[in-house]
Amino acid sequence: MIEDLSRQQAVRVAIVSDTHGYLYPDVLAVVENCDVAVHAGDIGSSRVLDVLQAGAGKVVAVRGNNDVPGLWAGDELDVLKTVPRVAELLLPGGMLAVEHGHVHGPMSPDLGKLRAAHRGARVIVYGHTHRQLVDRAKTPWVLNPGAAGRIRNNGGPSCLVLHATADAWEVEAFKFQGVVTHDWNIWGQSKNSQE
Repeated sequence: MIEDLSRQQAVRVAIVSDTHGYLYPDVLAVVENCDVAVHAGDIGSSRVLDVLQAGAGKVVAVRGNNDVPGLWAGDELDVLKTVPRVAELLLPGGMLAVEHGHVHGPMSPDLGKLRAAHRGARVIVYGHTHRQLVDRAKTPWVLNPGAAGRIRNNGGPSCLVLHATADAWEVEAFKFQGVVTHDWNIWGQSKNSQE
């Protein structure tokens, strides 16, 4: 799937991932000030896509390793079938490629493999690790917004905003500290914590 916004003067791209069925209101407030929202997988529910659509107007989303029929509600499976594994967004000044990243390393994707898979991109967005990352050391840049939901958000939800013009791209990072997080231990039992 390729979405084309390259003819616009400037585009603000909200970048989220790993919502697992819930999008924090603080993150949504960031999305509402953007032109398009990109979700890098582990969406968890079509309701998350609906909220992003209402906030930004346009949504580009990909499936994560947890975006499977057994983990989505039965009445949402038609939406899940339409979500691709990889997507591209043409922006002023270049292309953004997005995938969940889990196929490039089970725990933490290999950034070299991500860059090799998307050589034509200016920026690659991935999720999966639930950890925010902005790597501008090489081209294409590699971005991970961290987790925008309740699960393993490492002390609070996070997201990124990419400001794209034909001349320059800039990344702004957001991390919302001190909110209640929902962590899972190795047995799948949840525990709430204030971090």
